[in-house]
Amino acid sequence: MRTNKVLVAGGGAAGMMAAITAARAGAPVVLLEPNEKVGRKLYITGKGRCNLTNNCGRDELIGAVLRNGKFLYSAFDRFGPAETMSFFEGLGLRLKTERGRRVFPASDRAADVVDALFFELRRLRVELRRDRVTGLRVQEGGLTGISTQGGGSFEGSPVLVLATGGASYPRTGSTGDGYRLAAEAGHRITPIRGSLVPLESNDPCCGQMQGLSLRNVELRIRDSRGKTVFREQGELLFTHFGLSGPLVLSASAHMDFSRSGYTACIDWKPALDEQTLDARLLRDFAARANQDCANALGGLVPRSAVPVMAQRAGIPLDAKVHDIRKDQRRSLLAALKGFTIPITGARPVEEAVVTSGGVAVGEVDPRTMESKQARGLFFAGELLDVDGYTGGFNLQIAWSTGFAAGQAAAERAANM
Repeated sequence: MRTNKVLVAGGGAAGMMAAITAARAGAPVVLLEPNEKVGRKLYITGKGRCNLTNNCGRDELIGAVLRNGKFLYSAFDRFGPAETMSFFEGLGLRLKTERGRRVFPASDRAADVVDALFFELRRLRVELRRDRVTGLRVQEGGLTGISTQGGGSFEGSPVLVLATGGASYPRTGSTGDGYRLAAEAGHRITPIRGSLVPLESNDPCCGQMQGLSLRNVELRIRDSRGKTVFREQGELLFTHFGLSGPLVLSASAHMDFSRSGYTACIDWKPALDEQTLDARLLRDFAARANQDCANALGGLVPRSAVPVMAQRAGIPLDAKVHDIRKDQRRSLLAALKGFTIPITGARPVEEAVVTSGGVAVGEVDPRTMESKQARGLFFAGELLDVDGYTGGFNLQIAWSTGFAAGQAAAERAANM
């Protein structure tokens, strides 16, 4: 039986998985990637370590998907975290599981993940072509033509997996072209915005504490009605523009600035309730009664936070500890347990870890990732309107949808 080629647009996580899966199923595959190398975004994931999945069960996996999780039931059932780990170990990549069941390469090198995928592509004789898809033609509910930047043209009944990524980190090649192409094929694109993105604030305290990383703090995000939309403990970072770090990225996924304003509230001492913390303040102040307040506060918060905390509490830094009034101590307690920072917005989508929004999943077959608008067109990865928390969940979405699309695309090509 003659098998048509499977074309895969995008050499990121989802695209490489789709190409490998289709090639393993016996289809000749052409992978179109505009960058000189595949896997550009993978190199920078997990701070260069590549948190490639989360070793959890399906229900927890679905729960970690922020939008349209039910769409992924079939894809996760067929290729979930266990299959992902087995896949990479089969490529000779040793893995390790860390806190929060986050799975990394044992080497802590994202480059080793990319190399494992690249050498498998080469072993399977996948044709790597430096090119990008620029146009699609659809007639009578089927994909009939594909044009590329390099002048290539694929006519007849081509099979294409569109895995061009979202709009985040455009320097890696994710320029948002896939949204335009999907719209050309008749798909609805839900609004695009950054998810897992740093937050901006006009509070000068952020710039004063720029570079300060806090561990084991609690972050709460309240909307303009006072409702808590996010509450979690972990790590955050003060920056010149506002807040960043794992806690902040996770919080951003719960915020929609078109609907509400937000306030961040940091508990610097979440392990202590107010009564216990107040008792500690009294003991510390009694022990340091003749010291300057700056020295005493340095035992409570990092040095770069001392001036900010003193200002919030109305305590002069050059005053002696024995001069601190009860109302100032209470203000300090309030600041330690509820340090508020107004949030003015999110950083641009280009700085987001992933993109929220994309191809409406109601127009995609959840078993095969094939378009319901154009036979022969498949989607995988960030282009779809699905995104999850940090912790390996977004890459798992890429592997699972890439596997489903690659398998179904190979079958489609064989039956044409």
